[in-house]
Amino acid sequence: MNNLRIYCDQFDFSHITKAFKGEYSSDVGLAAEIVFTDEEEIKNLNRQFRNKDAVTDVLSFPSLDDIRGKKLLKADFPLDIGEDKRLFIGSIAICTKRAQEQAAEYGHSYERELNYLAVHGLCHLLGYDHEDESDKKEMRAKEERILQKMGITR
Repeated sequence: MNNLRIYCDQFDFSHITKAFKGEYSSDVGLAAEIVFTDEEEIKNLNRQFRNKDAVTDVLSFPSLDDIRGKKLLKADFPLDIGEDKRLFIGSIAICTKRAQEQAAEYGHSYERELNYLAVHGLCHLLGYDHEDESDKKEMRAKEERILQKMGITR
C-alpha cells in the first residue's frame, strides 16, 4: 500500500498525495496534518521546539523516529495507527505570511510556495533532513522529483 492522506482544513493538498506515490514503502496508509499559522504562533513554536527565537516558514513535527528509507510496517507502529486506520507520521505548521513573502521574493505563486513547503515538511516527516551536505542533497533531489510529478518546476 502506498497512499497518503493529508488533513488540512484550509487548503487542498490532495495532488501532493499522488506525487508521493513511490516515494516511500508501507503496508499501511499514512496520514499527516498541515496547519496554517501566523508569524507569532510559528515563532513561539520555533522557540519552544528548536530554541530559535525567529519566524520561520515551515516546521515539521515527525511522530516517528529513524524511518528514512525504511519500509513502514503497520505491525511496527501499532500505537501510531489512528481511527482512520492510517499510520500518523506527524504534523506540519506553515506560516502563511512567510509563504506569501517568499512567493513574491522568488517570483512565483503563493500556491506554488505552499506546495513546496508542504512537500518539504512531508519529507521531514518521512525522516529526511538537510543538516549536512549529503543529507541535504538527498532531500532536495526527493523534493524536486515530487514537485516535478506535480508539474511544479523552478
